Amino acid sequence: MQQMTLHDLGQQRGPGQLHDSKFMTAATKRKVLKQWEAFLESGLKKDKFTKPLYNHLIMHCSFIAHYDIHGFYATYFENGDDTVHFLSQFDDSKGMPKSVEYHMTYWLTDEEYYDINSEMVRIASKYIPILVQQARNRQKTRDIELARLLLAKHGMSLSEEDHGTT
Repeated sequence: MQQMTLHDLGQQRGPGQLHDSKFMTAATKRKVLKQWEAFLESGLKKDKFTKPLYNHLIMHCSFIAHYDIHGFYATYFENGDDTVHFLSQFDDSKGMPKSVEYHMTYWLTDEEYYDINSEMVRIASKYIPILVQQARNRQKTRDIELARLLLAKHGMSLSEEDHGTT
């Protein structure tokens, strides 16, 4: 049996249309989608990470709360590797994206929230390549700084030639 894609689901359910669900109106879904795009467009700035967006992620996208909005932000957006991991949940370039915490697709195929979550994936596709590159660059810089600190602790140093940057 062939695995279903987001395109297949969209054809079945009506692409781009938001519907009222038990805990979220179509208007609220539109508001969260605007906040999602503003957050991505900002380069994942903390002041653009809103409470309604956080609530949607933890209630309808299969993310763990990480205590509160600040813990969630610290978990996923302060470390480049973690940011790449977070973004992978919204990247459909390799098929149906799975929850990064539970490794399943229910967050995306659920009847109540398929509409907003598939739109989040669609919107994210415009930003993921640059955000992933920025996160990887941030991680590289952080890793090199950590290596320098660890070497200095032992009376050693790292020259620019050792790590290929200028």
